[in-house]
Amino acid sequence: MKKLELLLEKSRLAEQGGGAARIEKQRAAGKMTARERIDFFLDENSFEEFDKFVVHRSNDFGLEKQKIAGDGVITGHGLVDGREIFVFAQDFTVFGGSLSETHAAKICKVMDFAMKTGVPVVGLNDSGGARIQEGVVSLGGYADIFLRNTLASGVIPQISCIMGPCAGGAVYSPAITDFNIMVKNSSYMFITGPEVIKTVTHEEVTKDELGGAMTHNQKSGVAHFAAETDEHCLLLTRELLSYVPSNNMENPPFVATSDPSNRLEEKLNSLIPEVSTQPYDIRDLIHLITDDKYFFEVQEHYAPNIVIGFARFGGFSVGIVSNQPAFLAGVLDIDASVKAARFVRFCDCFNIPLITFEDVPGFLPGINQEHFGIIRHGAKLLYAFAEATVPKITVITRKAYGGAYCVMASKHIRTDFNFAYPTAEIAVMGAEGAVGLLYRNEILDSEEPEALRKSKISEFDEKFANPYVAAEKGFIDEIIEPAYTRPKIIRALSLLQNKRDTNPPKKHGNIPL
Repeated sequence: MKKLELLLEKSRLAEQGGGAARIEKQRAAGKMTARERIDFFLDENSFEEFDKFVVHRSNDFGLEKQKIAGDGVITGHGLVDGREIFVFAQDFTVFGGSLSETHAAKICKVMDFAMKTGVPVVGLNDSGGARIQEGVVSLGGYADIFLRNTLASGVIPQISCIMGPCAGGAVYSPAITDFNIMVKNSSYMFITGPEVIKTVTHEEVTKDELGGAMTHNQKSGVAHFAAETDEHCLLLTRELLSYVPSNNMENPPFVATSDPSNRLEEKLNSLIPEVSTQPYDIRDLIHLITDDKYFFEVQEHYAPNIVIGFARFGGFSVGIVSNQPAFLAGVLDIDASVKAARFVRFCDCFNIPLITFEDVPGFLPGINQEHFGIIRHGAKLLYAFAEATVPKITVITRKAYGGAYCVMASKHIRTDFNFAYPTAEIAVMGAEGAVGLLYRNEILDSEEPEALRKSKISEFDEKFANPYVAAEKGFIDEIIEPAYTRPKIIRALSLLQNKRDTNPPKKHGNIPL
């Protein structure tokens, strides 16, 4: 049947993309092709393609003689662990993956479908940027995508995989999406490239130094994960999706576990050092109490004084926010505040309960911190926790001082359960600082100032550096034996399954951006 043969031939040509030579060049660079990425990412034989035969409409600069079916992007839907996912993959073998009017329209179509059906969108980005030959039409295509990213934010999860170049205006779509996963040595993101920077500011920098995977994972915080290979990137994306619901009206997937909900961990009773200035790794605590002792950390290379990520308790997905005493004593600074605030807001959007482990000596002092806006940025984290209506559980393991105590999901900002270990220290400030302020003149006038200072510090420690004053006021619901942390959290989560809490009616709040 000739018509069927024509369909099969056109389909075969479309699947060749830019042709064998360009496909081989892509593979030689250590990258999978767009179709290989989709096939690897989705469940086997589950991909349903849209717009396979779409071509561009441009007749300038000889483009009318270069029309390739698909126009540099593959779009459609498929399954990940049996759940529907919309996906688009830019094809670098076709016009360098550059974005044209029709290329953008294909992406917009799957995003519109995703919004209608309440399904996540995953973008596999590998593009040289706007198709220069199309001029402002190409730029308009970017803006069409940005609008949809914005409208979809908080409605469906959006994940961007940066698997090649992503430069200029193209970076703003991933910037709006919920998570960015970059591939080491083959992906980069920047507004202006090394050549433009050299011309304008006379600074010399490589693409990788300027906007490579580790640059954005360690320095800028733009990216959330740094994958070793394309395959690793796609596996990370699948795992990330396993913790989140398909849309804001659903709950995250439940994963049954054989890990007992009443499991005790005696190691926790001795994990927190007796000397309050001695560090410990908060990840050790997290791993001891989560289902199967597993923690999926997010942004581990950025602002390491705070730890964020996903885990499960009794099969239920949760988001974890923890101060990290092993780095800068777990202090809150600008980067840590912004990192945690963004994560808290994501969890709140998608009905993911928040578990906070608190060991914070305060906000980081310093001229740079003040001049770069620690007040404004710290307020972002405060705003995020206060705004969140999902179940919230806080465990104070040790220090909870000053304004940082308030910010880290305290009882005063609508946290449901506030637990504390016996090692908790809840006060306006540490003993040494408090004594220096309260007894300064008395110590200076004393015949034995050092002895008096030490005596006052010991007295302050005994009176205030403990969880009992806060417990007496009802700011702590229960002081718990650390070994019981896992069963306490699981019991609280069970009670909060049907929690109802709302914010006042409004268009939206004005978070201190």
